[in-house]
Amino acid sequence: MRFPSIGSIAVAFWVAACALEIVATEIPFPASQAFRQEIALTLGPDSGLPAEPIVGLRIDAHGIPCVWTREGRLFRIEQPEGGYSSTQWQAIEPHHEPSPFDLRGIQQLVQLHNGKIIALTESGQLVEHAPTGRWTPIVGPDCGTIHQIAAHPTDPLIAVASDRGLWLQESNTWNLLRPTDADMRAWGGGSIRGVVFTPDGRLAFASRAGVGIRQPVGTWRFLEAKDGLPWNDFTCMAAGPDGTIWFGTTKGLIRLQAAEWHYRQGPRWLPDDHVNAIAVDDHGNAWVSTPGGVGAIRFQPMTLAEKAAYYENEIDRWIRRTPLGYTAEAYLHTAGVRASADPQDSDNDGLWTAMYGAAECFAFAATGRIEALNRARGVFEALSFLQEVTQGGEHAPPVGFVARTILPTSGPDPNRGRLERDRRHQQSADRLWKVYEPRWPKSASGKWYWKGDTSSDELDGHYFFYGLYYDLCAEDEAEKGRVRNVVAALTDHLLEHGLTLVDHDGRPTRWSVFAPQSLNRDPDWWVERGLNSLSVMSYLAVAAHVTGQNRYREACDTLVEQHGYAQNAMYPKVQNGPGSGNQSDDEMAFMCFYNLLRYTHNPELKTQMRTAFYRYWINEFPERNPFFNFAYAAINREQEGRNPFGPYSLSPWTGWHSDAMKTLYGFPLDRVNWPHQNSHRLDLIPLGAHAAQDFVEPDSVPRGHLADGKVLPIENRHFNHWNTDPWRLDYSGDGHVLGSGTVFLLPYYMGIYHSFIDRP
Repeated sequence: MRFPSIGSIAVAFWVAACALEIVATEIPFPASQAFRQEIALTLGPDSGLPAEPIVGLRIDAHGIPCVWTREGRLFRIEQPEGGYSSTQWQAIEPHHEPSPFDLRGIQQLVQLHNGKIIALTESGQLVEHAPTGRWTPIVGPDCGTIHQIAAHPTDPLIAVASDRGLWLQESNTWNLLRPTDADMRAWGGGSIRGVVFTPDGRLAFASRAGVGIRQPVGTWRFLEAKDGLPWNDFTCMAAGPDGTIWFGTTKGLIRLQAAEWHYRQGPRWLPDDHVNAIAVDDHGNAWVSTPGGVGAIRFQPMTLAEKAAYYENEIDRWIRRTPLGYTAEAYLHTAGVRASADPQDSDNDGLWTAMYGAAECFAFAATGRIEALNRARGVFEALSFLQEVTQGGEHAPPVGFVARTILPTSGPDPNRGRLERDRRHQQSADRLWKVYEPRWPKSASGKWYWKGDTSSDELDGHYFFYGLYYDLCAEDEAEKGRVRNVVAALTDHLLEHGLTLVDHDGRPTRWSVFAPQSLNRDPDWWVERGLNSLSVMSYLAVAAHVTGQNRYREACDTLVEQHGYAQNAMYPKVQNGPGSGNQSDDEMAFMCFYNLLRYTHNPELKTQMRTAFYRYWINEFPERNPFFNFAYAAINREQEGRNPFGPYSLSPWTGWHSDAMKTLYGFPLDRVNWPHQNSHRLDLIPLGAHAAQDFVEPDSVPRGHLADGKVLPIENRHFNHWNTDPWRLDYSGDGHVLGSGTVFLLPYYMGIYHSFIDRP
């Protein structure tokens, strides 16, 4: 089983989970309301199945999933006292319950309304189970190869999907159905790859042309790519107890539920993309047979609070690095196996750890849980240490300089070969890249290497966290004083060095340049002008708030009044519309907008930045990002902007909240970097060359969106952090990286804090 145990919750999906649905509601959404968390299982030989191919799959009369091999060997899920384990199979002796049938050569079993059993053999022949225990051939339609059979739940009707169309047996007579749509187009004359009856008696079929569903009044409804069908190379079908229809394809599994399509592809969801058979149990869980083994997509009752607790536990167990607990992601020596986790350093350890810490600040303020306060305090110690560790050694930068990350000196020297790599990078990729050594100086204690050349990404994260920690977690004057000292040291460093972050070599780092002469006058910095202007104004606003010192406000006012930084920040990102520009800029900009608009005392600056934030958020709205949506709504919901033509609303557009909640619900519990492929899908619209990410050249990788103009749902993508391009259709991965749940935790707890989600 690829997915880890979730403790006592792991067997809860066997309750009637199908009754629990996500219901649209007004803000705030009740965090304590259970929803159906989708979880995938992969079951192979280590779970008791034989190594030989599985040819048949069904739910038996007791509601238990069963599979069988070509030789008729039968296996079913174990049923220990108290419920199903869902992870182990046991062999069943032939001709005994729960199956008295000889399954050799049988591909599919179907039970008729009167209790009779018919089957489809691997050779494509229809047979009936006789009282003697033998299979008796049935005279079927003259239809070529039969792909699937289906029986009506209450009437004596049998349907056949074949190479020569869709056939229905009524009163022992086989008739070829010829479904037509409103334009009189015939749908059922070619090869039909799957057929099923839903529990309410609707007949549905699948062909390369699309899906047809016969309505109770006898008319047909047809669905194709323009209606959201993701893929059409079907292999089989099945129906769930609530009327959900499942489709097996050569490239994944599709679910049609309440008029919405859900596509599941890749090793996160399936043992193999080629689905040979599907069976749906009484709780709506889908079991699939593939060349790679048997899998299941099950639905587990869970609350958002339980989901958050799962991610927090996973971070605590597998992702924290060093005794200080830096939080980014973890390398897995064995694909998908968390017990093999080996967290590595990241260039942006400070940023990712700060965003995790911000989540826990919101968590403490929203829930009062002492565990959240302790986690936030741990992050403060980790981030403040990145300032302390740089001081006093042989290669010490000016006071206040913050390191990117640290490594223990007991390990390999990270400076080996680094100078030559930096030279090659400067020559081939970035002529402004710094070439200097050591990039990893030793600390004064001799215990740590610390990494320099710190970027503005890191500073954005540090300041985002420090403001929240000061307001929401620092409980006494001593603790607040420590925050003031850390923020003042970093901010004073920037001011004393001409609004740059100066490394131990006496020069600014590659990306932490905020000086007017660079941003406003140097053509090499025009791309960074807007975002870096926004960043440094937010830093000064945080420093003024935390320390109470007017000199930081005055420094910000000088940038606004004398150097046009407010005008620069009206367009923080160089972009040509949704999908374009550098995606890494986005989470940085949202943190900085959030801080600047919370802390600035300049009313004119606040008015301008509200409009700038609005324009930025419009560009990001199609990305279904809960952090972006909640951060924006927290600042501009029910706010108004003005221009010479009158007032206009700055409130987020319709859909901001539902998009955010769907993403939070949809986050897979499995945060391993499994690959996804979507570029073959029929329901996607490609992005044009204008949307190239960094404007160097049009993207060479497929990028696109759904018909509604928005990116793919979270279930069809993988990313470690919110800086990943959500418009990319195919995602590489090998199962060797475990991403942090921070991407869920930050918007979830921010949503509770700002009353977009009800307190659990």
